[in-house]
This record gives sequence, C-alpha cells and structure tokens, in this order.
Amino acid sequence: MTAEQVNKTEKITGARMFLECLRREGVDKIFGYPGGVILHIYDELYKCDYIKHYLVRHEQAAVHAAEGYARITGKPGVVLVTSGPGACNTITGIANAYYDSYPLVVFTGQVDSKLIGNDAFQESDIVGITRTCCKHNYLVKNISELPRIIKESFHIAKTGRPGPVVVSLPKDILTAKTDFEYPEKLNLPGYNPTYEGHPIQCRRALKLLCEAQRPVIISGGGVIHSDAWKEIRELAGLLNIPVATTLMGIGTYPQDDKLSLGMLGMHGNYWANLAVSNCDVLFAVGTRFNDRITGCLKRFCADAKVIHVDIDPCSISKNVHVDIPIVGDAKNVLNVMLNDYESGKYTFNTEMRKIWTEQINSWKINCPMRAVENGIMSPQSVIEHIYQQTKDKNVIIATEVGQHQMWTAQLYKFNRPGQFITSGGLGTMGFGFPAAMGAQIANPDALVFNIAGDGSIQMNIQELMTCVDYKIPVKIAVINNGYLGMVRQWQEKLFEKHYSQTNITSPDYVKLADAYGIMGIRITKEEEIDAALEKAISYNGPVIMDFIVEPFEMVYPWVLAGKPLNEVILSNKDAGLGG
Repeated sequence: MTAEQVNKTEKITGARMFLECLRREGVDKIFGYPGGVILHIYDELYKCDYIKHYLVRHEQAAVHAAEGYARITGKPGVVLVTSGPGACNTITGIANAYYDSYPLVVFTGQVDSKLIGNDAFQESDIVGITRTCCKHNYLVKNISELPRIIKESFHIAKTGRPGPVVVSLPKDILTAKTDFEYPEKLNLPGYNPTYEGHPIQCRRALKLLCEAQRPVIISGGGVIHSDAWKEIRELAGLLNIPVATTLMGIGTYPQDDKLSLGMLGMHGNYWANLAVSNCDVLFAVGTRFNDRITGCLKRFCADAKVIHVDIDPCSISKNVHVDIPIVGDAKNVLNVMLNDYESGKYTFNTEMRKIWTEQINSWKINCPMRAVENGIMSPQSVIEHIYQQTKDKNVIIATEVGQHQMWTAQLYKFNRPGQFITSGGLGTMGFGFPAAMGAQIANPDALVFNIAGDGSIQMNIQELMTCVDYKIPVKIAVINNGYLGMVRQWQEKLFEKHYSQTNITSPDYVKLADAYGIMGIRITKEEEIDAALEKAISYNGPVIMDFIVEPFEMVYPWVLAGKPLNEVILSNKDAGLGG
C-alpha cells in the first residue's frame, strides 16, 4: 500500500487516511501498542509496507522511545496507542517531552464520538488530561478534518519551541469514509514563531559582551534544537568567553576545551557556579532558567547584566530579570552577532579576559572532588571506565534520573550534541532505557549505552523483550547501590539519615537477562570493569551489566535547594556528615 495508490475519486477510511497522512509527513517508524478502538489502524498497518511499527511492552515506554528517536533524528517521534488506559499511560512521556522541548506527535484512540462523555468502556478525556503538558492537542470530530489536523500537528510539534502534540482519534472517525486530499498549505494565523532576532537587540548584546570584564555564556538545550552549537563555539572563541552548559545543553560546547566550564547548577561544577555568580555579563542562549541551574533567584547573577536568547517569548524574564531580551532562533541570532563582529567595530579588553580566565582556573585547581575510598567499587569509577572505553567510538549515552545521571553529566566528557540523552525538566525515572532504544533505532550504527540506577531501571525493564524482538543492541549499565540514591542523599543530609522507603532491592540481573535471552554480567570489583565493558561492547545484542557499588556515595558538588549557587557543598565534611 503506497500513497500514490490512492485515487482522488476513491473514498477511503479514516484508518487508511491516517497512514497516508503519515506517509506524506515522511514517517517510516512509529512506536505503539494496539487496543480495541484503534484496531482499524492496526489492520491497515498489517497491509502497510512503508511504516515499521515497534511494539513496546508499555505505552509510557513508547513515548520515551519516540522521544529518544526524535532527539537523534530531529524529526517528530510518532506514537500510536489505544483509548482509556493506553492513552493515560502516555502522560508521563508526553510531559517529559514537553518540559525538555522535543517534538512528538502522539495519536490516541478514543471511543465512538456519540459515546464521548458517557463513561464508555475505556474512555478517558485525553484532551483535558494533556492540556497542561503538551504544546497543543486535538479531538478529531469529522473525518474531513483528519488530514489538516495531522499536517498541523507535525508542523506545530517541530517549529518554534518544539514539543509534543496529542491527537485523539474516535473510533467512528477511523471507520468513516471520504475523499482523501492532503493539504498543501497551512493556515494557522495565531501561531507564528519568531525566528529572526531583532537586529538592534543583537547589536546591543554584542556591544555589552565586548565591554564586559567577566562575561559568561550559558548554553542550553535550545542550542541543540536550533543546531547552533557551531555558532556558540565560534562566538565564545572570538570573544574569549567561558561557556557553562545546562544539563540539557551538554554537548553544545566541548568539555575538554579551555573555555569550557562544564555543567552549572545544583550538581554543576564548582567553578562554573562561581563563574556565573561572579560574572558581570551573562549571555544565556536557549535555556528556561530552571531552578536547578539558578538556585536562589534573588541572588542569581545579582550584580550582572543578563542577555537572554530564546525562541519562546514566554521563557524570557519568567524566572530571571533580563536586561536585553532577544526573541528568536538561536542559530539566526548568533549568526547576526557573528556577522556584526566581523565588521571590526567591536573590541574587548584581552587583559581583563585573561585575568578572568586565570581566576576561573584557580577555582578549578582548588576544588576537591573525591569519592569515598573504602575498598568498595565507586560509581564514579564505573562512569570513568565507560568514558575511557567509549570516548573514541560513535557513542550515545542515555541515562535514567538520579545520582548516576549527575555523575555521568559531571564525568563523561561530551563533545558533541546528541551524544547525551537524559530527562531534565521532569526528571523521569524509567526514561533512559526506552529512550536509548529509540536512539538506537534512529542510529543503528551507534554504540548506545543506558546508564541506569537500580531504582530507575526497574520502572521500564519490561522493554528488554522489545530489544530482543527487534534486535536492539542497547548496553545497560546498572549502577547498583541498593538505594534510591538521590533521595537517600537528601535524607542523609536533611532528614537525619531517616532512610524511609529508599532501600530498594533488585532482582538477580544476570538471571533476569538469561530469562530474556540476553547477556548479563555482574561486576563487583574495579579490576573487573574493563573486561566486562569490552565483552558487552563486542556482543551483538542487548546486554545488562550489574555494577555493585558503594551504597553511601554522595553527589558533589551540591547546592541545596533554595541556596545561591556560590554556597556549594564539596564533601561530606562540608555537608556536616564527617569524613
């Protein structure tokens, strides 16, 4: 069945029309789970040779996998699930993509139009439920609207600030018949994202950056979305400005470069936090100023002028007062600034920049970052070994959420965008494994690692079977400390070591791997790490590695919630925990 086979005079069902619309949008892969009200679509998929469907084991995993796919390809990930519980199971994934600004189009079944609102079997108000956690949503009320709605959905998902769009498909819409015609043009008068930054504001920003004595650039996730990482590297190099990245901006600036500050924020680098706290001009590109990077808002860059570039006008001055706001696409704005700088009208004080760089280097030298040394394998050591084994390969690292996530962000030197996949805004445990699956499907030639905690991995571990079915060779490294580590860390410092419900047990991952028909390896000593990694990397299939690590290791640096960035805890001694 191909799009060209549809005769303009032929009336087709909404189910077939659905697939024809996806074809016109260039969709060849979707993630989903069937159910009663969408069986007409699945019947058409049975006859379809241009779309590959990946059957997951839980609808949440379908959305995370689609997001992982979107992060690598830049195209909207597509999800198809049934009504009621199937639709409700997608909510966490939709919210995750919304907060991290990645494009998805999520199609959910719905009961017959005439039954909506009557508490029919497997009915849920998915439009109402998703209203606050998606970019836009639709309930298709007439089959003739279906092509327009699908075209609009893909356009909205991938333009402006990207995000998820939800489309609810009543059963009777899928069985109805009408003529098929895919619209060539869109008419969305209320939706016009601004892509070109105001040239006067761009010039003001460049002038202020050149006049600054202690400037800092923050590179956020928007730099990845706009493919502006080359421009931000060029501007930083020309003006000799140090660059800090947000968690979502990791990879936009090479972490081994002399101007790199690495990640800032709650668990960001000590020197990055001090640099931002002491700068006189802050140039923030593509970041929402999440509380995890600002700490105490009243004291965040209190003495600095702030320039903020973002394609979403609602993100500017929402959390942090901005002196020079620039609404526009980061790549376009940075190119205007670079072209203007080439005019030769701008200069900066190289001596002051040198003094500023020396100050930052002194903070780096004087910052202790040590793991507990008690003979038990440290989680940091596992991350460092993974880095050494994979740094020269075409590697993608996905993480779950927790201590292992922060150690990965701190210790793995990411030098290109798209190399690091993690959940930022929502902080979703269970995200990393299915996201790694989607990334592997998007880039079959890449080596894809999922670095996980023993708590997070159990949330979507059922997807091991999906990996087996579709031969998705994701390598899972479980940092197994027997605790919900990040929650335990807060309990240790703030709740007098009352470890309430944070001691978590795990299955025997080696036996579990055997049950799924994949490779399982348990590692208990540091001298075993390299051999295990080499074995896993060389194996042509999914692998789960169980690293038994120090249970009470803490993530440092650490800025407590609500504290300013320059009040950094660097060790157990600083935290009042001894040692």
